Amino acid sequence: MYNILETKEIEVLKEKEPRRFEYKLEGGAYLDLRGLELAPVEELDVEKVNRLAKIIRGLAFAAVEGIKSGHPGGSSSKTEQFLAMLFSGVLAFDALNPNHPGRDRVVWSAGHCTPLHHAILALIYEALAKSGAKLEKEILGFDLPVCLDRFRRCDGPSGHVESKYPLADASTGSSGHGLSSALALAMLQKSNGLDGKVFVLSGDAESEEGISYEARNSVISMGGDNIIVSLDWNGFGIDGPITEVIATPYLNHWLGLGWNVIEVDGHNVLEVATAYKKAREGFGNSRPTAVVCHTIKGKDYGELENTADSHGKAAPHAEYVDIMKKLGFEIPGVEGEVGKDVAVILEKLTRDDVVYILERLEADKKLIKSEKELAAKMKTALAGRPMVDYRYIKRPEVLPPELIFKEGENAPIRKATEAFFKLLMGQSAFFYIGSDDLAKSTLISAAENVYGIVNAKNPLGRGFRFGIAEPNMAMMSCSLTQDILPGGFKAMSVFSTYGVFTSMMGNAVRMAVINNAVNPKMNGFFIMLAAHDGPETGEDGPTHQGLFWMALFDAYPGIKVYKPMDANEAVEMLFYAIAKGEPVALSVMRPSTPVFKRGPSTSSGYSWEVPAAREATNGAYVFKPFADNGKQKKVLAICGGQSLANALTILPDLEKDLDVKIVAVTSPELFVDLRRVDPAKANEIFSDEDRQNVITIHNGWSGFLDPFILPADYEQRTIEIDKFLKSGPSADVYKLANFDAAGILEQIRKAL
Repeated sequence: MYNILETKEIEVLKEKEPRRFEYKLEGGAYLDLRGLELAPVEELDVEKVNRLAKIIRGLAFAAVEGIKSGHPGGSSSKTEQFLAMLFSGVLAFDALNPNHPGRDRVVWSAGHCTPLHHAILALIYEALAKSGAKLEKEILGFDLPVCLDRFRRCDGPSGHVESKYPLADASTGSSGHGLSSALALAMLQKSNGLDGKVFVLSGDAESEEGISYEARNSVISMGGDNIIVSLDWNGFGIDGPITEVIATPYLNHWLGLGWNVIEVDGHNVLEVATAYKKAREGFGNSRPTAVVCHTIKGKDYGELENTADSHGKAAPHAEYVDIMKKLGFEIPGVEGEVGKDVAVILEKLTRDDVVYILERLEADKKLIKSEKELAAKMKTALAGRPMVDYRYIKRPEVLPPELIFKEGENAPIRKATEAFFKLLMGQSAFFYIGSDDLAKSTLISAAENVYGIVNAKNPLGRGFRFGIAEPNMAMMSCSLTQDILPGGFKAMSVFSTYGVFTSMMGNAVRMAVINNAVNPKMNGFFIMLAAHDGPETGEDGPTHQGLFWMALFDAYPGIKVYKPMDANEAVEMLFYAIAKGEPVALSVMRPSTPVFKRGPSTSSGYSWEVPAAREATNGAYVFKPFADNGKQKKVLAICGGQSLANALTILPDLEKDLDVKIVAVTSPELFVDLRRVDPAKANEIFSDEDRQNVITIHNGWSGFLDPFILPADYEQRTIEIDKFLKSGPSADVYKLANFDAAGILEQIRKAL
């Protein structure tokens, strides 16, 4: 027996059984090309590309000089990488039709490197212009020429990468998020039977970000072997060396997750091109590849070369002039007139350079298969599935039985979403759904099971297992919708978690709605399912009680929060969301809540018609009008099904002294839209006079109902839950929050 607490015994054991102290890293394939004598890559003219690299650096540095802002460091260190990608015959790309669905996708995970991106575009389209090619903005998607002297200005090229530009298929800039977007684009290809590649330009420091780990892990589990990452290992973040943050061997962070890794000198064009070709060919192990490029941050950028400061700092003007001269450009160098410098740099493009660029672009174009061929391949792969996307899904005049919930009974709203998404999965070949290890709670498994979970053995599945990785789930699910497949098809996605956890996905959703805004052609539609909303997740306590999550998404442009009152409203609002095509954060409850009776209703001898559930799509509707009985008028604007049920319980008590109107609020943002497009109808639902007499009731953050309240009345006329609660059964937690029927009655009376 060994006492392994004794050093001497440890040494004896090491000698006798060394295998107990050895662990072989079980990663992907590894290859080091640095310093290796390599065969030429066909048609890659290393001398020409190195000359063009100087022109690219000159253009990038001039762009930064013009605004005294930007990111020269990473742009310079990645120059040879991108030129090798463009000129070595590995990237399917048509410069005159940059959104061709058969192209390979490119994601700038290092989205701040726009000096390089825009410099590349300037080079490409200058060469095409010199050839007499017809350059149409409607096809290219952006203005020409590329005015580098207007870089980072409102009328010029963007400061961070936006997907409206060629050679950029995601809007990026938040570090680490790009790999999740790339995973989405890669899985969209594979899950539709296509073989397009996704190239990712990434920095070493961004792999510190948690979402980056989540994405690297998911790439393997989902079978994303069509991803090639060009990893710029220059050793610096903004604040200093990355070793201050990542002290463990850097390659382990890729090999340990199962990636193939190829190491190269990132400034050696032949090594980089050879690595890309090998990565595209693969190692026969069905794994993705990271080409780790050892580079110099801020290469050729004067005193800032090989420093963290080169990341986002512009060189002083005099040093900039010297930098340009060392690159071989005798620029005028007049401060504030950088456009003249750009002209001098572009004059260095020789006829031979232009011919070479055009030849290599033609080679890239030849890698693209026709859309007709790709559409046929996709149809074969998805045989038996309806080849329509969400834009052609309409609400039927008569709803199927599984989408109708019996009025007067109780049903969890999540049962409505379960039935709806399962039905939708059978109606469209381009619907995807996933969760953060909560599928059994958010009830999306029924939809997942239609085609199964996406992985290497089931690449055509439609369900995603993200695990407990909310940021990656959101970024991937959103990005999946922001591309167009052959045949013009667009994907739709649903990703689900508890309402309280949605804040962890806020930045990913923000990046997605920004992409929708800057590139409407690729506008994506997705639903963030915020389940277990409100105090309903009682026993779990405040960590899981969703009360305030909607504050973030209520503020973002381009996404609206929907909060249906019952299961039937949820179905109607989902059909409406699909028809509208605008992203939605959808609140659903865990426990059974009343399915409200529609049609004739009475209270205190007064009769009225409760509107159909479809009225929920207005964002608000009159659940009960005034009785006009001569009593004091009071309007209750109520959000939350259980809150409405509690208010209806106490309605007879209220009507002893009041004439009560109840406005059911399902989405304040939708109601604001209604005010814009149909003010007369909005006024019928909730008038300015109603605003003088309203009390808002929401089982969570009161600010959600701000569009219904006057600022001066805020403290007196809002009934909300403004504190963290405790663990307990749902009914008990409502009582604790003073939000049961008796509590709401008490609060209304105080507000009168």
